[in-house]
Amino acid sequence: MAAHPVDEKLPALKMATSGLQHVAAMYAGVVAPPLIVGAAVGLSATELTFLTGACLFTAGLATFLQTLGIWKIGARLPFVNGVTFAGVAPMTAIVASAHDKSDALPIIFGAVIVAGVLGFLAAPFFSKAIRFFPPVVTGSVITLIGVSLLPVAFGWAQGPDPRAHDYGSTTYLTLAGLTLLIVLLLRRFTRGFVKQIAVLLGLVIGTLLAIPFGVTDFGPVVHADVVGFPTPFHFGAPRFQLAAILSMCVVMVVSMTESTADMLALGEIVERPADERTIAAGLRADTLGSALSPLFNGFMCSAFAQNIGLVAMTRIRSRYVVAAGGGFLVLMGLCPMAASLIAVVPRPVLGGAGVVLFGSVAASGIQTLVRAGLDKDNNVLIVAVSLAVGIVPITAPGFYHAFPETAKIVLDSGISTGCVTAVVLNLLFNHLGKGSEAQDVTHPMEPGKEIAAAH
Repeated sequence: MAAHPVDEKLPALKMATSGLQHVAAMYAGVVAPPLIVGAAVGLSATELTFLTGACLFTAGLATFLQTLGIWKIGARLPFVNGVTFAGVAPMTAIVASAHDKSDALPIIFGAVIVAGVLGFLAAPFFSKAIRFFPPVVTGSVITLIGVSLLPVAFGWAQGPDPRAHDYGSTTYLTLAGLTLLIVLLLRRFTRGFVKQIAVLLGLVIGTLLAIPFGVTDFGPVVHADVVGFPTPFHFGAPRFQLAAILSMCVVMVVSMTESTADMLALGEIVERPADERTIAAGLRADTLGSALSPLFNGFMCSAFAQNIGLVAMTRIRSRYVVAAGGGFLVLMGLCPMAASLIAVVPRPVLGGAGVVLFGSVAASGIQTLVRAGLDKDNNVLIVAVSLAVGIVPITAPGFYHAFPETAKIVLDSGISTGCVTAVVLNLLFNHLGKGSEAQDVTHPMEPGKEIAAAH
């Protein structure tokens, strides 16, 4: 019996190049948090490079846990794991509240360890919420994931520094547009392997096109060390501070909610619906990866939604491809020069490719909503309100400015707020107080059941 595409082992070259695509798609998201937090702490350029390399290394380890799995740990789906951006705000707040900036990173690491351990213990209970994710909910959440990521691509397209005078210049936008055009042409006029690595080829060609414009910077490669290992507890032994622990526990809840939504989305795309056991195993991988990450000077890890778009677009569903990407991440953590090669890709070039990747996620959500029964008024209301609530942080970034910082960690995540809204409204309209419209009701169900029925 043929293996499911998720468990398929591809030829070495195809495995490596496809894995590298995943790294290219998520690299900017992994390095941004350590750069922001490191700058807030006041780290030197050398220490900042070390912290970034440590986060790449731990992202690779967490990706191994998620894709290959051990025991009941790991969803065994093509998921890339890395530093969650949801933790940036509370981590910078911890830095600001520290009397001595040198204590900030040990306090953050201690809080992440505790949050990771508690999240690991809570994973099997958290996963039981899957029965509240019928297609009308999962479709809304998948669409929100794509829509929430699109502003990231638009930001990349405008340049590396929002404070620079040339941010959003015609040069940057032209490079982004050319990269997008290259990816589209490759997808339209090529076949087989070349078509599947269209994004990687688009990034390479876009980077080469950027050289005459003076946008491609090879400085990181020239000055990078060949070998470097993230020494355990390089910044000091972890310290445990109650306020910091509470704030990172809130981030962990947000991260677990988003990871659950991501697993449901990816399960739909690879045609292996994520059941309760898969969700629990995936959350264990996320939380264990987070608990172990501070040992090597990394931050909280979570599944990366960016890579769902790559899987949806290329149709390469093998988890071993993503495991190969995890291998590249580990290599980059151990070899700063290798990490710097990805850093050479200009941000506008990443932005052009990101439009295709993130738009593909939103399109997958719309496909799921088509099966959700939108001919029923109840489901239309669920989708309408949950999408509106989820889009608030994108369209009105300061909407929740009057709320406490702890509440804003949750409210500023459109995926989390939209997901919670969709679940609550589905219960309200389709589960509680069933009356004369019972025939139009969609009860909470396992996401996989409707797919199986459709097939």
